[in-house]
Amino acid sequence: MTTATAIGAAVPTAPADAVPLRHILAFVAMVFGMFMAILDIQIVSASLAEIQAGLSASADEITWVQTSYLIAEVISIPLSGFLSRAFSTRYLFTVSAIGFTAMSVMCATATSINEMIFYRALQGFLGGGMIPTVFATSFIIFPPRMRSITSPLIGLVATLAPTIGPTVGGYLTDLFSWHWLFLVNVGPGLLVIVSVWLLVDFDEPDFSLLKNFDWAGLISMAGFLGALEYVLEEGPSKDWLESDPVAICMAVSALSAVVFFWRALTAKQPIVDLSAFSDRNFWSGSLFSFALGVGLYGLTYIYPVYLGRVRGFSALQIGETMFLTGVCMFLTAPISGRLMTKVDPRLQMAIGFLGFALGTWQAHYVTKDWQFAELVIPQVLRGVCLMLIMIPITTISLGTLPPERIKNASGLFNLTRNLGGAFGLALINTILNKRLDLHLARLHEQVAWGRTYADETLANMTRAYAALGSDASAAATKKLAALVRREATVLAMSDVFVALTVLFLGCLLLMPLLRRPAEPQSGTGGGH
Repeated sequence: MTTATAIGAAVPTAPADAVPLRHILAFVAMVFGMFMAILDIQIVSASLAEIQAGLSASADEITWVQTSYLIAEVISIPLSGFLSRAFSTRYLFTVSAIGFTAMSVMCATATSINEMIFYRALQGFLGGGMIPTVFATSFIIFPPRMRSITSPLIGLVATLAPTIGPTVGGYLTDLFSWHWLFLVNVGPGLLVIVSVWLLVDFDEPDFSLLKNFDWAGLISMAGFLGALEYVLEEGPSKDWLESDPVAICMAVSALSAVVFFWRALTAKQPIVDLSAFSDRNFWSGSLFSFALGVGLYGLTYIYPVYLGRVRGFSALQIGETMFLTGVCMFLTAPISGRLMTKVDPRLQMAIGFLGFALGTWQAHYVTKDWQFAELVIPQVLRGVCLMLIMIPITTISLGTLPPERIKNASGLFNLTRNLGGAFGLALINTILNKRLDLHLARLHEQVAWGRTYADETLANMTRAYAALGSDASAAATKKLAALVRREATVLAMSDVFVALTVLFLGCLLLMPLLRRPAEPQSGTGGGH
């Protein structure tokens, strides 16, 4: 044996699919950028009242601070696949990060509600491009053996960011002002911009794709998804077709959808390649991603609504109460990643949806007196199960696609999760409104004049207010009406949790649609 041979045998060689350190650092920076983009979806939700006061906006106008971001983001996400192929990951992500950071500064300096809505829309559009790009990158540059590390990291960020958004927003507004909801992005944003520009070299731009840019497809996609997002956001509060703007947007979305799908199937270079849906695991995985969006965004919404409307908690108190879910997600992510390599991922997902159902069923016993202790089990189950589902569902949906289809597929996959969240919120608000009216009618029958218990309660309240020297009769009647509405709200929320339980149990019935994934074809280990 020669000396060179002996040395070669003694020194371990790196795996053939080893990932360069610069790619790992670049990926971490991109994940951080994705975290900011997803966090900003919910970071304003707990502080809308403060923003409304600061900008002298009306109650109808202030909701657009969130709606404009969501509409722009839902258009940007599926478009990112085409833009990433045309301009490369480096250029797309850098420009997105620059724009997102700049618009964060502009949102903080906005002096009117119109300015805020405009800047938030641009912030959402530019931030949306970062989200699916990170998902695609993880499957392109990392080999399959590293999926147990990268998938938990992405899954944790994608689900933790919207979960802790209200908490972070509540703290920033309480400690500083609502302006810091946006200024907090500046420092991290600059770091992401520099890191991505210097480190990312995963692919090269293909400017030839721009020669056949499908403008009709882009416009129809914007009309389809943008109008649909508006319908889902505003429909429940405006009684759906009873509102002219909602009815018009519903028609625009339907007509635009027809044009969009026609262009997607016939255009020489469609704005969104739908061919990934020919893969059974991708379309079935996207279906489960849609259901996951309901659990992720819907439950992030309903618990704070209960704590705010019924318990009267402040934004900061709500954030502190909800923080347990984030802790459980953080602790479960690495366990879920390892578990995915040991058991059938379909079994892991089934356990996750079953846990979701158990959590919402437990929550349907809600009363007006629930606090942190009563919400522990539902929150723990939600946090754990989000990770049990998110990690395998991402691998099943994207992990078996060839590299050239990953970028477009990632945009579509993330779109289904966001649309699931939008549909979930619309479903929750519709059930809340309808069941609230029903329970109010039933409870009003129980507290009508002549009912002994109601008369005694009203009399006691009247005597109590009389001792305070106020208009006792009017004050007592107002107080009793508020109590009745509170009880009706609790009952309506219980109905929401029952409906969500049925939805998550239904996902178990659809589990046979998934096939156990074979050895992934993607993951080139950092190749171009």
